[in-house]
Amino acid sequence: MFKAIIDLFFPKVCPACHDILKDNEQDICTNCRNNLPVTNFHFNNDNTVLKVFYGRVKVEHGTALLRFEKKGLVQQLIHNLKYKGQESIGVFLGDWLGGELKTINVYSEIDVVIPVPLHKNKLKKRGYNQVAKFAEHIADALGVIYMDDVLLKVTSTDSQVLKKRLARWANNEELFTLQNKSAIKNKHILLVDDLITTGATMEACITVLNKAENVKISVASMAIA
Repeated sequence: MFKAIIDLFFPKVCPACHDILKDNEQDICTNCRNNLPVTNFHFNNDNTVLKVFYGRVKVEHGTALLRFEKKGLVQQLIHNLKYKGQESIGVFLGDWLGGELKTINVYSEIDVVIPVPLHKNKLKKRGYNQVAKFAEHIADALGVIYMDDVLLKVTSTDSQVLKKRLARWANNEELFTLQNKSAIKNKHILLVDDLITTGATMEACITVLNKAENVKISVASMAIA
């Protein structure tokens, strides 16, 4: 009865289309779930994600769960995850992608999952890293370690000029740094982010992670633009 009263005054809505969720729906409505633009890259041996990094940094395997379309369902999901505190979206997507990756042999080689970090100032302001739950649940599905204290973001960036700055900083330590290198020595890392566009953010992270001894790096994201 109490739950019914709460749902009456504060109904749960789908973060993609904003319709009220039915009793048998969680996190996202059935209609939106069925209409999300799934890539199936990891099932089809599609190299779309790897091509983003060709000639820049070495990536073993790469995938993205969804295709990002401006004003589309995926944009709504990521916006609500990043700016509306709806971390359950990260859990939902992490369980989804993690459940699929654990069925694929090449991802059984992963030893550790690392999220692309936020600068401490942005983390304090937002209260959470929007990639954290996504990465944690992928790690849980794969049965591997989740680490968010090895790769650190040391330079804060203004989102309005992020692309220009990343292009300039992709190959040095001004943006990210590494601590406790021994923790990832000889590890196959799955680096995780919310959205791949130019790949500059992940490239900067990979460049820094490669400073550890004998590491392999694969990448995964919620979406690719």
